[in-house]
Amino acid sequence: MKVSGFTLVRNAMLYDYPIVEAIQSILPLCDEVVVAVGKSDDETLALIQNIPSDKVRIIETVWDDALRKGGKVLAAETNKAKAAISPDADWAFYIQGDEILHESFIPVIRSGMEQWLNDKRVEGLLFHYRHFYGSYDFIGDSPRWYPKEVRIIRNDTAIYSFRDAQGFRKASRPLRVKQLAAFIYHYGWVKDPRHQQAKQKTFNKLWHDDDWVDKNVSKLDEFDYSNVDALKRFDGTHPQVMQKRVEQMNWKFSFDPALRRLPAKQRFKKWVKDKTGWAIGEYQNYRII
Repeated sequence: MKVSGFTLVRNAMLYDYPIVEAIQSILPLCDEVVVAVGKSDDETLALIQNIPSDKVRIIETVWDDALRKGGKVLAAETNKAKAAISPDADWAFYIQGDEILHESFIPVIRSGMEQWLNDKRVEGLLFHYRHFYGSYDFIGDSPRWYPKEVRIIRNDTAIYSFRDAQGFRKASRPLRVKQLAAFIYHYGWVKDPRHQQAKQKTFNKLWHDDDWVDKNVSKLDEFDYSNVDALKRFDGTHPQVMQKRVEQMNWKFSFDPALRRLPAKQRFKKWVKDKTGWAIGEYQNYRII
C-alpha cells in the first residue's frame, strides 16, 4: 500500500500557519507529501524546503487571484497538488495548513486504509474534527463548526477538490466514504490576535470582493476573540508536533463555558445532537456507506 500526502500553502509565515507541523503530522503515514507552495510575500518556500524529510516534494505555483469568489482558488491549488502525487499511490492524505493529525490516531488510520484498500466502493475516509478557538484550551461547542470532513481519498483522477477545498467530488457527486475513529485538530482560530486579524483581512478576499471586505472585516489591529457563541474546555493532549507552539503561546484568552450565546434554534439542534447523535440540517460533503 502506497500513500501520498498533499497540501497547499502561501504566506504561511505572515499569517502564522502551522504548516510545518501539519506536514510533519502526516509524514509517518505517507511515502511522500506533495506541497504546492504558492508565490508568497514571505519566506514560505524556504520554510518548506527546510523540513528535514526526503519525503517532502515541492511544486511551486502562482495563485490566480481572479478566482476569489467562493474560495475557488483554494480548490484550484489543491487540485494542482493532488495532480502531482505519484500515480501509483493507492490513497492520498489531504491536510490543510492549519490542520494537525494527532499521532495517537495513526494506527487506526493505517488499519482503515488497509481494510478498505481493495474495496473500490470506498472512495474516501472520513474524520471527526476538533476546532480550537482563542487558545489551546478551548474547542467549539456549537452547530456552527463542521463536525466531519473527508481527508483521505482514493488516488483517482476523477476525484477533485470542491468549491473552496473543504471537500471533494467525483462526477459532481459527494464521495462514498467510511468513517474513521480518528480526529483532525483544527487550529485555524488559535493565533496571536494580530496574526488572526491580518489573516481575516486577507483571507476573506478569497471569498468576497473588496467592498464586502471593507464593510464586514474589522479595521482593528487585533482580532476580537470574545465574539463566540459556545466553547468547552479541552481536557485532552495536543499532538506532539504542536507542543512547542502550545508552550510558546504569548497572548491571553479566557472564556467561561457557562456563558453560552446560542440562539434558541441552535440550542435545540445542539440538544438533539447531544442526546441522539443526529445533527439536524447538517451539510455533508460525503455519503457514508
